[in-house]
Amino acid sequence: MPRARVNGLELEYDAFGSPADPPLVLVMGLGAQMVTWEEGFCELLAEGGFHVVRFDNRDIGLSSYLDDLAVPDLGALAAGDLTTAPYLLSDLASDVTGLFDALGFDRAHVVGASMGGMIVQQLAIDSPERLLSLTSIMSTTGDPSVGHPEHAALAALTKPPAATREQAIEDGVAWFKLVGSPGHPSDEEYLRMRATRNYDRANHPAGGLRQAAAVVASGDRTAKLREVRVPALVIHGESDPLINVSGGKATAAAIPDAELVLYPGMGHELPRQLWPAITDAILAHARKA
Repeated sequence: MPRARVNGLELEYDAFGSPADPPLVLVMGLGAQMVTWEEGFCELLAEGGFHVVRFDNRDIGLSSYLDDLAVPDLGALAAGDLTTAPYLLSDLASDVTGLFDALGFDRAHVVGASMGGMIVQQLAIDSPERLLSLTSIMSTTGDPSVGHPEHAALAALTKPPAATREQAIEDGVAWFKLVGSPGHPSDEEYLRMRATRNYDRANHPAGGLRQAAAVVASGDRTAKLREVRVPALVIHGESDPLINVSGGKATAAAIPDAELVLYPGMGHELPRQLWPAITDAILAHARKA
């Protein structure tokens, strides 16, 4: 796959559809590689008439790792001491506009999931002139009173990384089951395939820790989101155990004229059963914008 030189880093990316079509850039979440945007999902968007680009954020997947930076102290960050945060969501948002530049996109539609939703929200705050539209999926505003995780999901998210490949894959399967969609379940074989693919492609838990620090240190975006005038769509699952649906509702309430779409039985994932509905919603929003 190709790489783009961005902000002194290399970002791994690939694309679907015709470069002649309007660009639509997919931004993935905390510790998640670009392959979490499954090929079938990307192809549905490309078939809808868009040039779809997915990429690995800094510090994850096959993009550049920043292991020379200090290890963040999440406890201190949560207490308000931001000195150990190696970078912020604004830096991750700058990576996205840097990718635009590398690929020749003056403006683009952006779709972000989980932390990726936070990144595209920050992008709309920092560089609204670069966006044609934004879609924030299963994300939140940074307001600590909304979008709170269930205890089991938070415990699993903060669990120490596995010491072996076998345990990492088992942990991955367990994670997918925990945050999955009770109304749209996936079979064990599919979950194991995803966990194995993710581990074998790249395994870099230190990068996920630094990304988590960026989320914590970046704070509440609510006030600045009220000033956003980029056409916005907010999608959330009503059964999300990691970012409660209140986070999505708060995001839609903060961005003027944002459209909110909720899916019953959807957890913190993009279940295959809902790909047609979710991609149709994204495509309709982008076309309207």
